[in-house]
Amino acid sequence: MRTFFDCRNTRFWAPAIFVLGLISPLNSYASSTTSLDLTQHWVGYASVVVFILAYLLVMSEEFVHLRKSKPVILAAGIIWLMIAFAYTQHGDQHTAEQAIRHNILEYAELFLFLLVAMTYINAMEERLVFDALKSWLVSKGLSLRQLFWITGIISFFLSPIADNLTTALLMCAVVMSVGAGNKKFIMIACVNIVVAANAGGAFSPFGDITTLMVWQKGIIDFWTFFTLFIPSVVNYLIPAAIMSMFVSTEQPEAMGGSTKVKRGAVIIIILFILTIATAVSFHNFLHLPPVAGMMTGLGYLMFFAYYLKKRKHGKGTPPSVVTTFPGSEISAHDDSAGDDYFDIFNKIKLAEWDTLLFFYGVILCVGGLGLIGYLALVSEFMYVDMGATNANVMVGILSAIVDNIPVMFAVLTMNPEMSQGQWLLATLTAGVGGSMLSIGSAAGVALMGSARGYYTFFGHLKWMPVIALGYIASIFAHFWVNSALF
Repeated sequence: MRTFFDCRNTRFWAPAIFVLGLISPLNSYASSTTSLDLTQHWVGYASVVVFILAYLLVMSEEFVHLRKSKPVILAAGIIWLMIAFAYTQHGDQHTAEQAIRHNILEYAELFLFLLVAMTYINAMEERLVFDALKSWLVSKGLSLRQLFWITGIISFFLSPIADNLTTALLMCAVVMSVGAGNKKFIMIACVNIVVAANAGGAFSPFGDITTLMVWQKGIIDFWTFFTLFIPSVVNYLIPAAIMSMFVSTEQPEAMGGSTKVKRGAVIIIILFILTIATAVSFHNFLHLPPVAGMMTGLGYLMFFAYYLKKRKHGKGTPPSVVTTFPGSEISAHDDSAGDDYFDIFNKIKLAEWDTLLFFYGVILCVGGLGLIGYLALVSEFMYVDMGATNANVMVGILSAIVDNIPVMFAVLTMNPEMSQGQWLLATLTAGVGGSMLSIGSAAGVALMGSARGYYTFFGHLKWMPVIALGYIASIFAHFWVNSALF
């Protein structure tokens, strides 16, 4: 899952996107002398089959109507059961336990980071921030095609700062509001947002978890990442230009007057920006996990919620009207009955839990495959037999299928002898390769939840050829612009 914070994505760390927990088992156990090579054992074969079957169910969610979290959670349990059984048979009762504990710890960081981001988004939605933005955009007389470009460009330039998962969630909320049930527009606009957010995150050390990993390893310095700016622009513009030709030029239905945000909306936006700055600062200057900064930021929002509650105190009891918020099946008290009344825990429970639990399943599934030895095996085959350029191109393709974090960590673990240009190529492809499939990045996975019924796996798959065209073009752009680094 692919983002600096990867929701930072997810895959939030980022964001998909997927995910952060996948790196732990490789880091701690891949080179351990107590690890078993299960790649040619029945446990290894069975684990791969279980993982593939689970992902097939994820990809067919729109047809079988089975939430994507369910198959991967079950698959994770089965895979680790078999791994633990194999280690127990060899008299080792600790390695598998320690490995899964590390996975769960890393997932906890990702989970809390995502939960804070989703809480802020829900809070801004309830304060009518996105409705006001929709009203403003519509009042400008912009067509759907112009809105397509505006949301994509904002995603591209916001992603390097806020990470691709946070950016995708924010802009998806705007598109859902502006689209007003226009399924075709919402679908293609979400694809555009995913591509833009992943491309924007690829040229910043903070935009994607893979760029962060490479930067922390000391292979590429901070400012060298920005040499990927032009290839990232190419990666976004080519598919966007093609897709925009299929977006209607009609204008959204005019609204009956402007929408005003509720009291405290601007403060919440400022607190969200401050929360992101806190997370970045915690990591960059204090070397603390970014999730610590995000949870501190949740504290900002909680205290502000207390302030709004105190303002409401004495003006009446909390409203009892029940409503269902978009993208969630959880009902909650409708805060819209009063400008001041604001229940922070309503915002927390309205998070996209299917997405959060999906990340749990993916982290443990791929973490298990890493402990078995498959990820290291694939990485070695690529760099020994295929050569650096072919292998780095393949990194992006694998990132779309498996997730960019374990793939990139396997590359970093092997630490092949490569030029700066090749390391930048690996960083670029790992960052943008996930755009080819909706499940390939944290941004895509998150939008499958927040825009359920509109943005789907097969809806995204329809545009894979043009996204792949942008992927190939960005690689050539990198070789051309940064030729001196090879």
